[in-house]
Amino acid sequence: MAFIKKSPGSETLAHEERRFARDCAGLALELESADASERRWAARDLADCPDASALLLSRLQREDDASVRELILSTLTRLGDEAAVLGLVNCLRSENAALRNEAIECMKQLPDEVAPIMQCLLADADADVRIFAVNVLESLCHPEVESWLIQVIESDAQVNVCATAVDLLGEVGSAAAREALLRLKARFADEPYMQFATDLALKRLAAN
Repeated sequence: MAFIKKSPGSETLAHEERRFARDCAGLALELESADASERRWAARDLADCPDASALLLSRLQREDDASVRELILSTLTRLGDEAAVLGLVNCLRSENAALRNEAIECMKQLPDEVAPIMQCLLADADADVRIFAVNVLESLCHPEVESWLIQVIESDAQVNVCATAVDLLGEVGSAAAREALLRLKARFADEPYMQFATDLALKRLAAN
């Protein structure tokens, strides 16, 4: 889902009338309206208001309308400030799988903003968060992506995290990853899937 593109929620706004004032106080009230169309207006227009990210993130955790959530995420991506990025990271810990996936897609569009915290994410105590961080790297246009993936397979003790990183290295890696992949293959010699995944990644690297 590409949140920076014109969304179905945005098109709906063109056919909806507004009830609240367009100042920041009015938008904050509108974001908490029982009417999804009013929440959509607020989610779009709050970008220029102080503490916009905090307001949007608070609503995001409680929002059950997909079109409103899409516009909230679109605005958070446009903002891309520290509060927005940290809020998206917090979504990775949510029990809501849809919200986690949406946050990952947003983070992929913020390479410069996400890069400074990527190493912390890849070293998070929660293995699931580390896997989600690798998923962010899948489309993150940043020169350190391969280095981060190599770091994961060299240091992470969790087989599922390493397997996720290996799968991606097979797609984006270069010859620089070869020795780390061989060491990983030896480290998880008793894991059939890891043997298969590393062999496949090595084969792809040799073909590039």
